[in-house]
Amino acid sequence: MIERYTLPEMGAIWTEEAKFQSWLDVEIASTEANAELGRVPAEAVATIKEKAGFSVARILEIEAEVRHDVIAFLTNVNEHVGDAGRYIHVGMTSSDVLDTGLALQLKASTALLRTELDALAEAIRRQARAHRATVMIGRSHAIHGEPITFGFKLAGWLAETERNRQRLERLEAEVAVGQISGAMGTYANTDPQVEALACARLGLTPDTASTQVISRDRHAAYVQTLALVGASLERFATEIRNLQRSDVLEVEEAFAKGQKGSSAMPHKRNPIRSERISGLARVLRSYVVAALENMALWHERDISHSSVERMMLPDVSVTLHFMLREMTRVVDGLEVYPANMERNMNVYGGVVFSQAVLLALVASGLNREEAYRIVQGHAHAAWNVEGGDFRARLEADPTVTARLSPQQLADCFRGDRHQENLEVIYGRLGI
Repeated sequence: MIERYTLPEMGAIWTEEAKFQSWLDVEIASTEANAELGRVPAEAVATIKEKAGFSVARILEIEAEVRHDVIAFLTNVNEHVGDAGRYIHVGMTSSDVLDTGLALQLKASTALLRTELDALAEAIRRQARAHRATVMIGRSHAIHGEPITFGFKLAGWLAETERNRQRLERLEAEVAVGQISGAMGTYANTDPQVEALACARLGLTPDTASTQVISRDRHAAYVQTLALVGASLERFATEIRNLQRSDVLEVEEAFAKGQKGSSAMPHKRNPIRSERISGLARVLRSYVVAALENMALWHERDISHSSVERMMLPDVSVTLHFMLREMTRVVDGLEVYPANMERNMNVYGGVVFSQAVLLALVASGLNREEAYRIVQGHAHAAWNVEGGDFRARLEADPTVTARLSPQQLADCFRGDRHQENLEVIYGRLGI
């Protein structure tokens, strides 16, 4: 298996140099396969492996004349290898080179994205462990619900990140598919064994039934999966942006020494990285429609997909790679403010513990509708009132105190009650 595709940065995988190198790897692997089957002299293969090379500038120069990228590439390679070049591209068609080379780039990109997802998962796990018991208010409809912990919130992010990694593992198998099947994909001028041997050398699986191209459902799956991962990052980023609002301020992106948030307002500390992630997720989604439309090619092939993929596949790969690194930096440097979380949770005298009071009253024998009416009345009376105190109102209500002892009522306002079963979730995730 060729190990060339271990480049450290996503951008390097999608350069013109890397693209043509992937084509050359396909051509050499196919020539070696033909030699193994006794159809190409061993000395020709040795010459090709020793001398084969290319120049991006020269390929583009030739392409300007012949108007065909693979022919321009082969012409330039033959300028390097001489007579042995007649054993290159035997029985192959352009799409064998294009699509199999592209599979190498997609496989390498997917592996690199998995590495970044692993780094993000570890950053989330570290913060979740640190804040297993950091109590905050949970919200639905953006309205206070009941207490949770910040570690619990992060556990949800971690679970989603691990699902995304599993999606990328499945995706790698789906896109790591090659073809050396010739015109129309019928193997009329090449042996299926050449495809099997060449793909094995390249670390790919032969396509089950290619036409003259590998069907674009695989490439659509790639774009959709990357867009889905980006949507997860946007969910995390949106939550950070909401929690950093001045009237909430429970978490905050790290603010570097010397950093400035506004040209006009010196006090500003803005969630710029989270906002950047939210914006770039829209870019990823915008390519999904194009990827789906690329699937409907005419008959056994056309090239309407090609121009789209030259833009789309590098863009989505590089964009998601950047977003993952940005989100990891955000999570690693996240400032967490437990005091603000406690302040926000206890506003209006603990109205967020209303369900515990309701259940205690029902357990005491009070009709549920009546219990709900009493608790809701006190909660709404305290809600948005300066100095409103839900607990104090309950303690002054004889209907409540006749049924609940001071200790029973106090137990309703224990924040740790909401953490008692979180170990189940933390255990599932190794937090």
